[in-house]
Amino acid sequence: MRDRVTEAVPALVAAAVAAPSMHNAQPWRFVHRTDTGVLSLYGDPDRALPVGDPEHRGMHLGCGGALFNLRVAAAQQGWDVVTEMFPDRRDPWRLADVTLEEPGTVPDVETRAAGSLDRGLADLFPAVETRHTNRSPFSDEQIPPEILDELCAAALLEGARLAVPSDWHADDLVDLVHDAELHEAASDLMRAEIIAWTRTGRAGEGPEAEGVPSYAFGPRQHDVKVPVRDFGLPRDTQRRATATFEERPQLAVLGTETDDPADWLRAGQAMERILLVATRDGLATSMMSQPLEWPELRSMARDPASRMGFVHMVFRLGYGPPAVATPRRPVADVLTVV
Repeated sequence: MRDRVTEAVPALVAAAVAAPSMHNAQPWRFVHRTDTGVLSLYGDPDRALPVGDPEHRGMHLGCGGALFNLRVAAAQQGWDVVTEMFPDRRDPWRLADVTLEEPGTVPDVETRAAGSLDRGLADLFPAVETRHTNRSPFSDEQIPPEILDELCAAALLEGARLAVPSDWHADDLVDLVHDAELHEAASDLMRAEIIAWTRTGRAGEGPEAEGVPSYAFGPRQHDVKVPVRDFGLPRDTQRRATATFEERPQLAVLGTETDDPADWLRAGQAMERILLVATRDGLATSMMSQPLEWPELRSMARDPASRMGFVHMVFRLGYGPPAVATPRRPVADVLTVV
């Protein structure tokens, strides 16, 4: 049994690291303990973003996304998964322990509590590879209500909430993104951090297997209406095409009632579940975290009439051209077997 688990782990980690992360920093590492069969997920403080993510909320979101992908890959291979979040109070970077079990061996009560019999997970596995952040223009075609309902249900399955904002709230969110861009432009530290995680081919940049490459920047906006972060703005070294984006972006807001590391990890799993369901259903997706990186703006992102106490992500959804994959570090760089 443990040999089978050990053999399965590299493929599970390969799926896990396909998750999105802020600036594609990939702030995770995994440790597989062969004596117990436990696979542990750690946040990597060496890959933190001290300016844009000083509380490590974004890091937890990215790691939560990786954890969800791991669960999907395990289900696709026929395993049941038992997940324990924050298993070691002495080590806050140890975010989750994952144990793989043969189907039908986990007691019903424990199974339901751990979410290990979520048979819909395996159906999402093809989307793990095809989900990519899309910074291109989307069409004005409206998303059917039944698909939006499905995305809201996906968030609830992970203990979070997804809300489609009203027209006035959507306008406020777009305004907040533009406010965040002004904050960003005025912050030398924030601009320097973004530059450190972009890859334009210049000498002295970081490794090519991390960060946002220039081919994933997308076109410049002809009229800046849509809240898509332009990673090329701090130092545009090449001419990029200009495009007109959709008149009114279709947005959705992910949040939780409370705001602690466990909420962040749950929200990260909900984020990835939403993205995979959207990808499976033919939607293009991108994420806007700009206003959530400034405390004074994040509190304004929520709808005051909503039960959602804290916003963790704003999604832009729609129909658009295929997006390109961004690089990932090799499994050997993020997995330790002991």
